[in-house]
Amino acid sequence: MSFGYPVVLDLTDVKVLMVGGGNIAARKVEGLVAAGARVTVVAPLVLDEVAAMAAEVRQRVYSADDLAGHVLVMTATDVPTVNAQVAADARERGVWVNSADDPSNCSFILPAVTRRGQVVVAVGTDGSSPVLARHIRDRIANEVLVPGIDAVADELARQRAEFHAAGVSTETVDWSDRLREALERHT
Repeated sequence: MSFGYPVVLDLTDVKVLMVGGGNIAARKVEGLVAAGARVTVVAPLVLDEVAAMAAEVRQRVYSADDLAGHVLVMTATDVPTVNAQVAADARERGVWVNSADDPSNCSFILPAVTRRGQVVVAVGTDGSSPVLARHIRDRIANEVLVPGIDAVADELARQRAEFHAAGVSTETVDWSDRLREALERHT
């Protein structure tokens, strides 16, 4: 298992470099921007929609100097040698890298994700089968994340905040009845 430690990142104001400016980059930039990242795109050709989302566009070929100041880098080019070079440069500088559809050039992978308000479900297959991850994600989205699940999350978050305000650790609370009641009320 190469990618055995899943995390959810706060990318608010985090500088992310996207090497590539086409359709795949567009999808990835959209998700990064939605998460609050400040995305710099570097590519010889950049789609207008990608440029419109990016904080900065460098319309030229990639250079290792482009990594300066970035915490994450993603590649979405159709040139394997460029993707491999970006990955090597990133690893050398201690920058986390994801290379689209190329787990061997990744220090992190992107799971299939679905959201309902504050509820986020991510499904991964260690980079081996994105289509299977998407299939499982879609089943969870349709069968488990029923309408109202976001209201359940909101109610339980409110209860948790009340415990914290009273100085009580929520680690000691039995949430079983509270969860069941919230599910009955909202779903």
